[in-house]
Amino acid sequence: MLRGIASFALVLVATFVVTAQAAAQGSHPFTVHDLVAMDRIGDWQVSPDAELIVFVRSSLDLEANRRRSDLWLVHTDGTGLRQLTTDPASDFNPRWSPNGESIWFLSTRSGSSQVWRIPVQGGEAQQVSDLPLGVGNLTLAPSGSQLAFTMEVFPDCTSLECTVSRLHDREQLATSGVLFERIFIRHWDTWKDGRRSHLFVMPAGGGEAVDVTPGMDADTPSKPFGGAEEFTFTPDSRSLVFTARVAGNEEPWSTDFDLYVVPIDGSAAPRLLTTDNRAWDTGPVFSPDGRALAWLAMERPGFESDRFRVMTMRWPDGEPRVLTEDWDRSPGGVVWSPDGQALLATASNLGQVSLFVIDARRGEVRLLFEGGHVRGPAFARGRIVFGRDHLQSPVELYSIRPDGGGLRAITGINADRLAGIAFGEPEQFSFAGWNDETVYGWMVKPANFDPSQRYPVAFLIHGGPQGSFDNDFHYRWNPQIYTAAGYAAVMIDFHGSTGYGQAFTDAISGDYGGKPLEDLQKGLAAALERYPWMDGERVCALGASYGGYMVNWIAGNWPDRFDCLVNHDGIFDERMMYYATEELWFPEWDMGGPYWLNPEGYEKDNPANHVDRWQTPLLVIHGGLDYRIPLEQGIATFTALQRKGIPSQFLYYPDENHWVLSPANSIQWHETVLAWMARWTGE
Repeated sequence: MLRGIASFALVLVATFVVTAQAAAQGSHPFTVHDLVAMDRIGDWQVSPDAELIVFVRSSLDLEANRRRSDLWLVHTDGTGLRQLTTDPASDFNPRWSPNGESIWFLSTRSGSSQVWRIPVQGGEAQQVSDLPLGVGNLTLAPSGSQLAFTMEVFPDCTSLECTVSRLHDREQLATSGVLFERIFIRHWDTWKDGRRSHLFVMPAGGGEAVDVTPGMDADTPSKPFGGAEEFTFTPDSRSLVFTARVAGNEEPWSTDFDLYVVPIDGSAAPRLLTTDNRAWDTGPVFSPDGRALAWLAMERPGFESDRFRVMTMRWPDGEPRVLTEDWDRSPGGVVWSPDGQALLATASNLGQVSLFVIDARRGEVRLLFEGGHVRGPAFARGRIVFGRDHLQSPVELYSIRPDGGGLRAITGINADRLAGIAFGEPEQFSFAGWNDETVYGWMVKPANFDPSQRYPVAFLIHGGPQGSFDNDFHYRWNPQIYTAAGYAAVMIDFHGSTGYGQAFTDAISGDYGGKPLEDLQKGLAAALERYPWMDGERVCALGASYGGYMVNWIAGNWPDRFDCLVNHDGIFDERMMYYATEELWFPEWDMGGPYWLNPEGYEKDNPANHVDRWQTPLLVIHGGLDYRIPLEQGIATFTALQRKGIPSQFLYYPDENHWVLSPANSIQWHETVLAWMARWTGE
């Protein structure tokens, strides 16, 4: 393993040298080595006086084959960029003190993730917590006197020592068998061991950590992707409002996440706030004056891709009110304006993720900014700060005026790297899809495009299925990788995609292989007609997750169109998928209930039923830690291909989940995929 990492480091260093030389001479095509080398920024937080922004900047650690992160500071006008922490360990999750003089953050520098504090104007970081378990999701009370964070504990334990002792005792056992008594035995990439993510409160200067969710058979935040945005202190700093799902044995098919309120000293049990909603409630935020609470809520139980509505209530005992019933978009979070008269929200919107402003009284929504993927908006001295990426740039920080004008760059972390790269030019297009309804897609031209040439096509199919190939800079499915290799990239937001209204998203439920396939067929035809320099005789289709399912479906239902196919973590057999996956709300909603109650709903669009028509060369990729779409689905796909004598390969990652996260594995993934495409498209 060490030899492999060392070789990877040498290859990457050599690539950087070549890249630097090419940059000195002019631009060069974008490669996977450029992709993994990009610095990434996230979790930006504006200081209380709105003068500074602290953010996390992660960079590639060649020797360790991973990314490590530091804290950086920049003025909101873009001046004064400087590094705040430099420890070889990872520092992350920064939060400002109320007076803006210090920053609390999490760091692994003591051997586990613990709370640290550092002065903004200089000085060494000091460790605040020294707990026997790792800490996550740090939040600071408005008063600055208390910290909230999460730890993984056994719900029936009344002390941290109990959890530590039980884990130690398990390690000493000579046996390896684990006895389960209920479903949801594994999730995403982890087998369950009985622990839950509980919410703790501790004095800001250090001291005892109090579990304010003792005995709760639930996780806060939600797993696997929830974060500190799922809980918040009340304005008086005396209580916490948090998100949790208490569903017992129904957890695998329940989306009933609720809001609870609990005192910070744990003197009372959490009290349920969203009693009348059996669907998803999350993302609580208080207005600046503390008189109103806003959050996001879905309406249909069991449907993870329902539309989030913005809810508000007078705090603490007002009636919940739907603020955005008439807005046909699903926001990803809300932020109050300083005067409490409006809220900011980002939402998928016609192939972009746009910024909107919502009137806090009337619920009227206005588009504020579009052009790329907007993330994490915040107010700062009469301007709005946010992250923004697009098909030709990773995330950087920007600001605009409250009227949406005056776009101004704050950071240019990857400016030097980007200056030496020749990116393909993106263009959005539309066409008449299923039922003659308008469907959108993106096309990205080959790098160093020559209109006199004809180029093969990389036809990328997004996952979800309720997702979108929007105008963002993707680290797993970046179309610029394919355009740099001489392909035109085409991406279709078929029926089922997000950002085009809830009815459009709903259209895929119960019809995985129908409307989406028709949209893909018509979308490819529209692209070939619109861009005559594309070579329709050399086309390869690629997809992951639902996109991988669609590749298998195409193999049997559009078998003579493509020169090659690539399926990453895709479904082969819908029947076995239902019985082996963990989040049952997905298939039960989209297929119309459990398999035994509606087998026709699963078999109607089951790729396994059409293997007799398979003929296209297909590369299969699967991760051993993928419990969303278990490994056997990939093995079954490869078995069918090999048994039929169809040219095929199987790339297996025993240490990857539904994604490919290791830098070295990412490079191998891209090189394998590009080699497969070149083999069958003649490039």
